[in-house]
Amino acid sequence: MTNVGFNLLAWSAVILEDQLPLVERLRKIGYDGIECPMDSRDTAIYKKFGQEFQNMDLKSTCVLAVGPDENPIDASAEVRQKALDRMKWAVDRAVDLNAELICGPFHSAFAHFTRNPPTAEEYARSAEVLREAGEYAATADITLALEAINRFECYLCNTMQQVGGLVREVDHPNVTVHFDTHHANIEEKKLGDAITSVAPILGHVHISENDRGTPGSGHVPWDDAFATLADIGYEGWLTIEAFTRNDPNFANAINVWREYNEPWHMAEEGFKFIQSMREKHGL
Repeated sequence: MTNVGFNLLAWSAVILEDQLPLVERLRKIGYDGIECPMDSRDTAIYKKFGQEFQNMDLKSTCVLAVGPDENPIDASAEVRQKALDRMKWAVDRAVDLNAELICGPFHSAFAHFTRNPPTAEEYARSAEVLREAGEYAATADITLALEAINRFECYLCNTMQQVGGLVREVDHPNVTVHFDTHHANIEEKKLGDAITSVAPILGHVHISENDRGTPGSGHVPWDDAFATLADIGYEGWLTIEAFTRNDPNFANAINVWREYNEPWHMAEEGFKFIQSMREKHGL
């Protein structure tokens, strides 16, 4: 049975105590869990949210990105060590949150480009760091799910073929693939074929519309995605990741320059949409 989650990035890249009423409202809508961004370096807030999630009987996941100073594919061993340290820190915070999974494009630095295609050496560097991170995550029973994102935000892993190849090179049971419908809508030929190609190692799914607004309101081929997830017996998270300009620093970093839908429209109508698609496809 799949779980349905909502990512707090619709409000902010930093979790804050005053967001807890938002979490309670999301719980009342019917969400099984909340996905927390990991930009805050304040360890206490993760413990606070973890306790509140427990009190509300909510599950949780996390989303992580890294920058050029913590880049797993950097030629510098010192920078790669910083990447590993950041991932281990994230695992510790996931434990504080009582979370079960960390997703995101932390296989390489977000929006950092060399002006060249990815190399075998870069994949090898990433795999080495991620293997060690996977070993650390295993001690806490945390799954790492690596996201393929579009060509304008990353060059190492844009497709399921690329990220699936990296995960197979890592070869650790706690390191899996993260599929996002927004990025796949840009980079993949067919969503169903892309999902099928990573079926044995698929660990997480983001439900994201083509414009990052309310799921179901755009032109993502949803039937293809949901039917294939049902066909492969997927039982993980279906987590809405939708964006706004509520956090200007984050919005500017991901090139969000306009409002798509307001957050509660995304949360309420998106939940209804996912429920309808689960029922339609037996997921």
